[in-house]
Amino acid sequence: MRFNPKARLDTRRTRDVGRSGGRSSGSTGRLGGGRGGGSLPLPGGVAGGGGVLAVVLAIGFFVVTQLMGGGTDGGPGGTALDTSRVEGTERYASCETGEDANRSADCARVAVENSLFDFWGDTLGADFRPEQALVTFSGDVQTGCGGASSAVGPFYCPADETIYLDSGFFDEVLERQLGGPDGGFVEAYVLAHEYGHHMQNVLGTMGRVRTQQGASSDAVRLELQADCYAGMWARGATATEDSTGTALFSELSDEDVRLALEAAASVGDDRIQEKTSGQVDPESWTHGSAEQRQRWFRVGFDGGDLTDCDTFAARTL
Repeated sequence: MRFNPKARLDTRRTRDVGRSGGRSSGSTGRLGGGRGGGSLPLPGGVAGGGGVLAVVLAIGFFVVTQLMGGGTDGGPGGTALDTSRVEGTERYASCETGEDANRSADCARVAVENSLFDFWGDTLGADFRPEQALVTFSGDVQTGCGGASSAVGPFYCPADETIYLDSGFFDEVLERQLGGPDGGFVEAYVLAHEYGHHMQNVLGTMGRVRTQQGASSDAVRLELQADCYAGMWARGATATEDSTGTALFSELSDEDVRLALEAAASVGDDRIQEKTSGQVDPESWTHGSAEQRQRWFRVGFDGGDLTDCDTFAARTL
């Protein structure tokens, strides 16, 4: 993955709150607060705890718990993000060009967000609504959906339409604990998946979620669709542009796609259950198997469009 050195980066939607955490208006408590509090249920039915068990929800599980728990008031998707409290550090202040993105993982994160913004803006046209922010944090953070710790992993909060990410997740959890790959495009895939959840929020797909567990559940369909949307973006990433019409990417290789597929497999419910309990229980799945996650990413990458990515209409997943 290489960015065009001449591209200009827009940092307005990417913010860092450091270790102190940002607080969204009108909401406190644990993630999934709309369900009555308590610890967040994890795939496999394991209640919250330390180590790998606390992070096996891995990518995007939280979006389902918030949906099933009901919304909060304010904003397009619920609680509006209090931006005065999330502009905490200067972490992204030096991210100005694609060359900066080639040298810095932080600036690469900005470049990927810019690419996702451009891709989905072109794809949805007048229906597009950008995310309120991509917020990085360390330790814990308060969101429109409640409080979260780094153990939750990357997630999208529909209530404040914001993606939250502890960047340490990739080395500490995805690679070391879950056995996932290491590489620059791994984070890009994760961000694309979470942005896919935002597109589902914009398009109203989240309202179709009724069943939360099981190999063919609505929760699994939602997650596999987000993987398909990530594949759509990956296919079109090299055509995305900055605000001046300059290409953001200069190269996206077969190796980048391979890393994305490896990352998708590493957070499949069956892989996680094998690592945590040694047993695979499809009836408790919330994200889909490794094979399903790879396959739906491929559907999007190999020419799929919004209709092809309609996992809710698919007879088999």
